[in-house]
Amino acid sequence: MTSIIYYVKAIPERKMRVSREQVTENRRTILEAASRLFREHGFEAVTVAEIMQAAGLTHGGFYGYFASKDELIAGALADVLAKRPEPSGNLATYAAGYLSPTHRDNRAGGCPTAALAGETIRLVGRARAEMTTGLKRQIERLSRIATGETAAQKRQAAIGSWAAMVGGMIMARVSDDPALSGEILDQTRAWLEAQGKDHEQRDSQHRATLSRHVRGSHARRS
Repeated sequence: MTSIIYYVKAIPERKMRVSREQVTENRRTILEAASRLFREHGFEAVTVAEIMQAAGLTHGGFYGYFASKDELIAGALADVLAKRPEPSGNLATYAAGYLSPTHRDNRAGGCPTAALAGETIRLVGRARAEMTTGLKRQIERLSRIATGETAAQKRQAAIGSWAAMVGGMIMARVSDDPALSGEILDQTRAWLEAQGKDHEQRDSQHRATLSRHVRGSHARRS
């Protein structure tokens, strides 16, 4: 009798656990669908119904996951910005991948900053805060691969390079002249690469000067 009672009680607990897991999965699917549609078309052009359809869920179930479209926008920004991959190599290598025709032509799967920063400027509250958090995180990440002798120099290089990359991508996408669009990508990449080489050259010259001073000091003491 005891085992029967235990079995009967266990059924609703198991169902509740599966239900929570499905809610989490559905929410993740909605966020991913919203993120892609927002990057492709913008916040205002995409409806909640279109997002739920893309997620494979009914429109009526939306408010079981989000209180409003504004909350969804903030959540989608937080989700996609947090998933931005860690940059590797150096800034020139990262820029080469970022400033590519493939990225330019893939708004839906590309950088959320380039796709949505212009619209987020006009928002208030959590959505803009999430974009700011993502911006800070990206600067910190790029600072780790930037050239520079000090943390301040690395951060300056990271901010300048990121501004050039995002600005270059926006300009390349807004141009309806394919030649100009490609030129913007090429020249921005070339400029960033030159900045890195100039710094490396200055750094090398600085080390050579220090080395000469050290050798001269040793020679005088001898």
